[in-house]
Amino acid sequence: MARWEPNARERLVVAALDLFAEHGYDATAVTQIAERAGLTKTTFFRHFRDKREVLFAGQEAHAQLLADGVAAAPADATPLAAVAGALDAATASFRPFQRDFGPRLLTVIAGTSELRERAAFKHAELVSAMARALRDRGVPEPTAGLAAEIGVRAFDSAYARWVDPAAEQTLPELARQALAELRAALTSLS
Repeated sequence: MARWEPNARERLVVAALDLFAEHGYDATAVTQIAERAGLTKTTFFRHFRDKREVLFAGQEAHAQLLADGVAAAPADATPLAAVAGALDAATASFRPFQRDFGPRLLTVIAGTSELRERAAFKHAELVSAMARALRDRGVPEPTAGLAAEIGVRAFDSAYARWVDPAAEQTLPELARQALAELRAALTSLS
């Protein structure tokens, strides 16, 4: 594959996932990822800070989409209605190639403590972005934090369902379904 071909970032993600699945996360070097993608180590570092970050590409964009989705909700929207709008905004950005590599991504993350830690950090960052946007709308704590946590939990659940090859619903549909399930679970707590 020529070095000038487009989609270097996607190629690096797929190469990393393939190598992590084949050899394990710890046994895979950045140089191997770049070579598998048909790129140079320098190109890898133009896109990612380290090999861990290759699996969490797009976190900043997802956080911004969630925050923008909350901000775009109607003024009279409840906190969970604003969260639903945020989920719609974020999940609509996912493309088929992300679904294709999803099962490998979840397996690699689950099998490596360093990656599980990074996934927890990503979760916290997404919650923080959404909670901040809710507070900007005037939603007080702890309501803003709880609504944001429920939203990101729904996002994570929907993603895990969406990457299942047997799934027939879209990611936005699954996110709305997961949010409804969590809302029902909250109601059952009282």
